[in-house]
Amino acid sequence: MSRLPAALVLNGTLALAAGAVLVPLVWMLVVSLQPAGTAAAGAFGSVDALTLDNYRALFTRLHLTRAAANSAGLALAVTAISLLLNSMAGYAFAKLRFAGRERLFRVLLAALVVPAQVGMLPLFLMLKQMGLVNTYLGVIVPGLASVFGIFLVRQQALAIPDTLLDAARIDGASEWRIYRTVVLRLLRPVLVTLAVFTFMGTWNDFMWPLVILSDERLQTLPVALANLLGEHAQDPELMMAGAVLTVVPVLVLFVCVQRYYLESIVAGAIKE
Repeated sequence: MSRLPAALVLNGTLALAAGAVLVPLVWMLVVSLQPAGTAAAGAFGSVDALTLDNYRALFTRLHLTRAAANSAGLALAVTAISLLLNSMAGYAFAKLRFAGRERLFRVLLAALVVPAQVGMLPLFLMLKQMGLVNTYLGVIVPGLASVFGIFLVRQQALAIPDTLLDAARIDGASEWRIYRTVVLRLLRPVLVTLAVFTFMGTWNDFMWPLVILSDERLQTLPVALANLLGEHAQDPELMMAGAVLTVVPVLVLFVCVQRYYLESIVAGAIKE
């Protein structure tokens, strides 16, 4: 097969895959802009009939502003703290020598095969003993560090030349300064990737906030939207507007950092 037909087949396949991903998103957006009752009747209004009433209802009548702010604050806090802790732990496992390093890392890797739901009850009981149930801190603590994040950073940190770190030590740099000025800069692509994953996971998390938060004022956006399902099950336009609100921040974040995300993928491919 010559290059031109092969390129056409490849690009055509990618276009179909992109279309399969975009069609549900576009449909969700269109439905969210329809007047109430239009989608339930099996019809769509004209372009002139598009309205923002569903979004106004979410923030005025249903008061989802607080829930959206809760989700944003928790997602940003978890992302920032987890990046710091995961990067420090991953760098330590990759480049610092201490007793039991390999054994401890193997134990952490074994935890990857344990479903998160298995540890949910013991974690809840621990946080209850600490008085963190029904608090924002109770939501944040489980996401402060993750085995996947430590593993991801460690694999990237292994590629940092030891000679570079030794040269910094010879120049009198402390371990903290080496981490802050050298390591973090070299780990930037993988940290951006980890930030995207962490923000998405925290923003979209439904189960843990539902378990740990009972106060309606503290609820996150996914939990608040799920509560609307029972009250407005026959209002698909309103529900689609809520779904759009959960998708847009993640899309905006990915568009802003996609360059660094692709750098991480390319670096991993070259490393392999």
